[in-house]
Amino acid sequence: MDSGNKFSLASRHQLAKGNKFLSAISDDNVMMKQILATHDPDDRDVDTRSLLRLVENILKRATLAADATGSYEQLESLEETGTHQAGLTTMLEALSYTIDRISSEISYKALEGIDPHATTLAIFNMLASYRWDAKLVLTLAAFALNYGEFWLLAQIYSQNQLAKAMAILKQLPGIFEHSIALKPKFDALKELVAAILDVTWCIIDLKELPSAYISQEVPAMSTAVAHIPTAVYWTIRSIVSSATQITSLTSMGYELALSTSTDAWELSTLAHKLKNICDHLKKKLVLCHQHIEEKKDIESFQMLINLFEMNHLDNMKVLKALIYPKDDLQPLVDGSTGQRVNLDVLKRKNVLLLISDLNISHDELSILDQLYNESRAQGMRVESQFEVVWIPIVDHSIKWNDSMQKRFEYLLSIMPWHIVHHPTLISKAVTRFIGEVWQFRNRPILVVLDPQGKVVSPNAIHMMWIWGSLAFPFTSVKEEVLWKEETWRLELLVDGIDPAVLNWIKEERYIFLYGGDDIEWIRKFTTTAKTVAQAARIPLEMVYVGKSSKRERVKKIITTITTEKLGYCWQDLTMIWFFWTRIESMLYSKIQLGKADDCDPLMQEIKKLLSYDKEGGWAVLSKGSNVILNGHSTTMLPTLGSFDSWKQEATDKGFDIAFKNHHDELQGITHPCCRFEFPHTSGRIPENFKCPGCDRQMEKLTTFLCCHDENSNE
Repeated sequence: MDSGNKFSLASRHQLAKGNKFLSAISDDNVMMKQILATHDPDDRDVDTRSLLRLVENILKRATLAADATGSYEQLESLEETGTHQAGLTTMLEALSYTIDRISSEISYKALEGIDPHATTLAIFNMLASYRWDAKLVLTLAAFALNYGEFWLLAQIYSQNQLAKAMAILKQLPGIFEHSIALKPKFDALKELVAAILDVTWCIIDLKELPSAYISQEVPAMSTAVAHIPTAVYWTIRSIVSSATQITSLTSMGYELALSTSTDAWELSTLAHKLKNICDHLKKKLVLCHQHIEEKKDIESFQMLINLFEMNHLDNMKVLKALIYPKDDLQPLVDGSTGQRVNLDVLKRKNVLLLISDLNISHDELSILDQLYNESRAQGMRVESQFEVVWIPIVDHSIKWNDSMQKRFEYLLSIMPWHIVHHPTLISKAVTRFIGEVWQFRNRPILVVLDPQGKVVSPNAIHMMWIWGSLAFPFTSVKEEVLWKEETWRLELLVDGIDPAVLNWIKEERYIFLYGGDDIEWIRKFTTTAKTVAQAARIPLEMVYVGKSSKRERVKKIITTITTEKLGYCWQDLTMIWFFWTRIESMLYSKIQLGKADDCDPLMQEIKKLLSYDKEGGWAVLSKGSNVILNGHSTTMLPTLGSFDSWKQEATDKGFDIAFKNHHDELQGITHPCCRFEFPHTSGRIPENFKCPGCDRQMEKLTTFLCCHDENSNE
């Protein structure tokens, strides 16, 4: 047959082939009935993942050869993946005959010009007893034989005489001399091979989803499984078309290849179809993996609950479950040296888990650092070691970014204790456990574990704020003992915050602690108090301690008090923050111990103080250590203002007794309401709460406050 007839027949063949291809794409249902009829799998199992890794290695190296068009430097950068797995050689011995048969079937039918669907159907009949994933990988392995040989000869035929002779026999030199003209076809082939691999990996991943965590009753799984036969059909059909291109090149030469322009279009159309199939499967895979992760998280969460209910010889099992269960890396950083360390450094020690998000404040860290050093010294004195570990909690639904990384690295650089190497080591299950069981709500908590990993305090941060190193070893038992020894005294309120106040206490001076954000009330109160002190001839000191919120407003008031010389005040806002944090901690400590509503005069006064802070100004009057009165602005200023009416009583009975008597009379007339706000971030919120003024159950309301209220200037 002359060349003219050869090209005429080839053209008619391509036209008929294109029409059949279009018809096939539009009639999936009929074809799938034929394919499903061939499917009769038995119990044989093929390690498709190992075989696919080997096949992928061949196809990717061949693709690099195609891209390089004679330059193969990139080939050496590919690692040998999957070629040394145990049992792979034995498996191939059993499968090589089947793979060769498929390869021969494709090549023969390509030369005969047989319809690709018929060839695909023949392959399905040949592989009837294999599962869907095995059918696909075995066919892909057969394709890799021819595809790999084609590009291997292209790579070495110019340097190896045997390869050169074979290449000439297969008409390869002429093909590669016209590689530029054939580039659209090679590009389309490369794109299709990549799509084939993507779909194949999706199907392998679906097959290997753990049945213990997902079944076909899950909608995403059932939809994906139902789609697998169609996906396998079109992928094998694409393999047949790809193999036909290689066979036609080596059997008919480059002249015929250049004349068949529809081939590249067919390959591109198949690649587009496979990409759509792959996208669909990947979406279902994502949903399946989400379902599995949720199941695993539930399992891990329950495991954590069970773990903390058990007795252990040491704390290692508990700490591994919380921080990092594997042994493939060192999960901690020693803050004092910056070195990575293993969890073993915590073995059989008291461990304080500092749990916070990345927004832990500078105020909190500076005070914690000071108390940590004091407590470490206290621990050494009693020969009982403890370690602090920061567990950073992040929202797993938010993608880790540069801003978060910089913040974490900053905190890492200033913390002296142990730190979890990276927040992403903390699993979702652990985050849930910390939130639900340990009541973490973004505010830092300090969970204390004994040397056996038992929780001895669900949150020791309150006692650390209140008593500092005196609270060592920070157990709930120690917390109860400290409260039993505590009394309502001025040292409890100011602790070691200000040495000047402690000196006034020792000198038995009268002292007013006062707060609020009404500068006019502050002016009247301080002026009136000074006048009364002079008239009563008593040594009086006054300290402005600000407000638990409205930081910027408090800052301006401090400037006004200093400028107008209204009295003494704390210039350092950290001191004010610590004062109010300690007061709040006293309440939260009692709530944690389940004794917030005990008939405890001390707690009644703490509750009053916190309530007054939310409702304007207030003042606490003491004589030395002894607190005389804790009153609201609406009663404290009028009491001072009416000094002339109880001046004689002050002379006869003493200033402190007279002041309290007159204040109590006035309070009976104008009794201020009490109010408490428990942010959801505070964790343990009481279900019921009694008013410190009347001892009745308070009404529980939900309040929404703007976040700007904290720093409001108004």
